[in-house]
Amino acid sequence: MIAELGHYALVLALALSLVQMVVPFWGARKDDPVLMGVAAPVSLMMLAFVTFSFGALMTVYVTSDFSVLNVVENSHSRMPLIYKFTSTWGNHEGSMLLWVFVLALFGGLVALFGGNLPDRLKANALAVQGAIAVAFLTFILFTSNPFTRIISPPAEGRSLNPILQDPGLAIHPPLLYLGYVGLSIAFAFAMAALIEGRIDAAWARWVRPWTLAAWVFLTLGIAMGSYWAYYELGWGGWWFWDPVENASLMPWLAATALLHSAVVMEKRDALKIWTVLLAILAFSLSLIGTFLVRSGVLTSVHAFATDPARGVFILGILTFFIGGSLLLFALRAGDLRQGGIFAPVSREGALVMNNLFLTAATAAVFVGTLYPLALEMISDAKITVGPPFFNITFGGLMLPLVFAIPFGPLMAWKRGDLLGVAQRLTVAAAVAVVAIVVTAAATGGGPVLAAVMVGLGVFIIAGALTDIAERAGIGRVSARVAFARLKGVPRSAFGTAVAHLGVGVCLIGIVCETTWSQEHIASMKVGDSFTIGSHDLTFLRIENRTGANFTARTAVFGLSTDGEPEGNIEASRRNFEARQMGTTESGIRTFGFSQLYLSMGEETPDGHISVRATWKPLVTLIWLGAVVMSLGGCLSLADRRLRVGAPRPAKAKPRQDKRPAPQPAPAE
Repeated sequence: MIAELGHYALVLALALSLVQMVVPFWGARKDDPVLMGVAAPVSLMMLAFVTFSFGALMTVYVTSDFSVLNVVENSHSRMPLIYKFTSTWGNHEGSMLLWVFVLALFGGLVALFGGNLPDRLKANALAVQGAIAVAFLTFILFTSNPFTRIISPPAEGRSLNPILQDPGLAIHPPLLYLGYVGLSIAFAFAMAALIEGRIDAAWARWVRPWTLAAWVFLTLGIAMGSYWAYYELGWGGWWFWDPVENASLMPWLAATALLHSAVVMEKRDALKIWTVLLAILAFSLSLIGTFLVRSGVLTSVHAFATDPARGVFILGILTFFIGGSLLLFALRAGDLRQGGIFAPVSREGALVMNNLFLTAATAAVFVGTLYPLALEMISDAKITVGPPFFNITFGGLMLPLVFAIPFGPLMAWKRGDLLGVAQRLTVAAAVAVVAIVVTAAATGGGPVLAAVMVGLGVFIIAGALTDIAERAGIGRVSARVAFARLKGVPRSAFGTAVAHLGVGVCLIGIVCETTWSQEHIASMKVGDSFTIGSHDLTFLRIENRTGANFTARTAVFGLSTDGEPEGNIEASRRNFEARQMGTTESGIRTFGFSQLYLSMGEETPDGHISVRATWKPLVTLIWLGAVVMSLGGCLSLADRRLRVGAPRPAKAKPRQDKRPAPQPAPAE
């Protein structure tokens, strides 16, 4: 019964989304406040029904209702409870329902907290959200129904893919979807503005907080997915340029460019056309990512669907929304009035440079990801675009961008002084030079470029701190006055500095891990030892273990440094009987910001096992940097100016004629 109610709730949600798509849009055309006012309550009702449907799917998973086909294919009664919950979105049908749930959630939030939006903009934006919901609810109901019953239920299910039976799955997909789908709000606002043919600085103020929230979630989702692949897949890499990884990176890059472009538009009423285009492209790249994962065109551990019919349906959705939005943009862009002008050397100029490099990097990733697919479709030839291409093109484009990061916030609006900014960054540059020298000395004069890149990361961190110090007047005024000024610095400025600091932290982690990692591969039997880094590992024993729904062979190693025991580290290979699949569980020990990574290979009949150990210096800074960037975004969101948004324009008061009343003509 729960499954039928969940399915019926989806049908009602589809009907409500149709109302949300048509009625407010028509009301905006007729300037009817009653019809426009329908948008908010209908979007909240649709959110309620989608939430109920998602809860119903979760219920049939938790109760192991094997009369539902989706549960049979992705669950097992002996799975731990947490994986019964995560199985809800650990499959194609459930993940699409999560997609629509997040879409409805953002629409409901706009309805609740968009009271200061102009009625026409709010109505049109929610109508666009309704149109997106119509497309994806139709897709779910006709091609990916998660509530399909089977006539003869089996006693047990096939279980969830063992690779996905990990706590990271409870965090990674929801965060990623909050980022992916959250960009639909920026898209909806862009389409609403194009429909009206009017866009101004206030529009940028409304768009920024929604885009920033989506960017924060997307940053955390990508970082969590990277760490999940790092420890779960057993290969020890944190980024492989997998097409599905790229599918999440592209909208993140576009959203980052959009955030910086919206600042220029809000402050200087400039870059209007470009900002609207970025809002369209950011969500369009999210749709492309959805197509790549759900269409079956890719074979990846991240991909769910293999049904071509679903791929054609999603391709149709993608074509309609991306093609339609770009067509509307082409028709309306000429009507948008350009804003103020500025000198190339200015904060606006720095942000434009930021946008150019980010969009070029996005284009490079886009071509490298989709070119092999297009070539195979056209000529049936198969090629692979791997890490060397992405490392050179993407890295080459990002290098000048990250070098310029400390300069941007210190530039003046409209016309800046590059030499003056460079002088204010003298201390940051000196600290970076010291970092280069210390790094080169500590690594025995290792790769010079790597030491320079570490110095660049330190320069970015010191530059972010310089921005805050300059705002507070540290070094120019008394400590008391500086502290008072520091308390008055806007939270958005703190957020910008913290986010940029996170980029520097992440860069240092990337350089150190990729340059100075040490790897040792050996075939070992009990009692054998080897040294990696400053750590000694001894193979102590191998054990059989049993989990809730798996069996495992676990290798236990003793860990010591300079003869001092530091406990054990374990690696294992698990076998999941329900799926007849195996996984590799890595052993990881963290030392400060560095990690010792251990994975277990095949076991031979004579008791030897293959072992791969890797010492990864400062690797955790990669994910710590992403968390710091997200924290910066949260600080900016806490700024009251972003939370309040642009004020509602005051209604014009009727003019009063203050001219003196005419006097009667004198009598003759």
